[in-house]
Amino acid sequence: MKKYWPPVMMLVIFETVAVTLWLTKNNIFYLFNFSYIGLSISLGVFLYIKEYKHARRFVQLLVGLYMLIYLGIISRENMQIEGFWYYLFTGVFEAATIHYAVAKIFGPLLFGRGWCGYACWTAMVLDFLPYKVPEKPRKKIGWIRYITFAISLVFVAALFLAKVGNIERIMFWAFIVGNILYYAIGVILAFAFKDNRAFCKYICPITVFLKPMSYFSLLRIKCDKDKCISCGKCKRVCPMNVDVTDNSRKRENGTECILCMECVRNCPKDAL
Repeated sequence: MKKYWPPVMMLVIFETVAVTLWLTKNNIFYLFNFSYIGLSISLGVFLYIKEYKHARRFVQLLVGLYMLIYLGIISRENMQIEGFWYYLFTGVFEAATIHYAVAKIFGPLLFGRGWCGYACWTAMVLDFLPYKVPEKPRKKIGWIRYITFAISLVFVAALFLAKVGNIERIMFWAFIVGNILYYAIGVILAFAFKDNRAFCKYICPITVFLKPMSYFSLLRIKCDKDKCISCGKCKRVCPMNVDVTDNSRKRENGTECILCMECVRNCPKDAL
């Protein structure tokens, strides 16, 4: 039964967050929201333990569609980075600010870039494309993400400085237009670079938050050097070009690991 502790612990963590926010914010929505996400992730981890091939994709759809359609379109909450800046500037700790605190700022200290592998609604769509394993070496253009990060900040700051009215409506349409642009750019890059995750590696502004915290993540892929035969298969199947055979936190692309477990699944010696 010890092998089932990860989904149980994941559920406990999210339920703790759910109850804490419900009581402190006096809003039962947070109990539903984080309980649903916790149950979805825990179910996915359970299915992975049971060796269900599409466990991660199952979680992606459960969480990604919920956040995109229910929170974003139906509830009209901008859960993109612009929404985070909006709530941050208004000084309100709710919606996008809570989401970012849990999933993208403090959460990565525990589960690293797990958000990117199991909950991101942009990657949820891009992972359906044919280039699941990069066919070309990683390009050194990751600096572009800092430009998109700055653009999102300047955009929202300009709205506040100009004292534009009805910013809530602008944030909703920024969410719609932003997602369309993300999907379009993501698909174009995927086919141009023959890499489904090209958008994640070079454009996504969220990684500016995720990368530094992921360096200290408690959940990490580690390699048993005694079992490893240096076949290189783990590197070939990794969608993010991470060198998982190096246990150092400074390993190549170490903060890019999305915990997709493809390396673990494909290791011929169970060394990971």
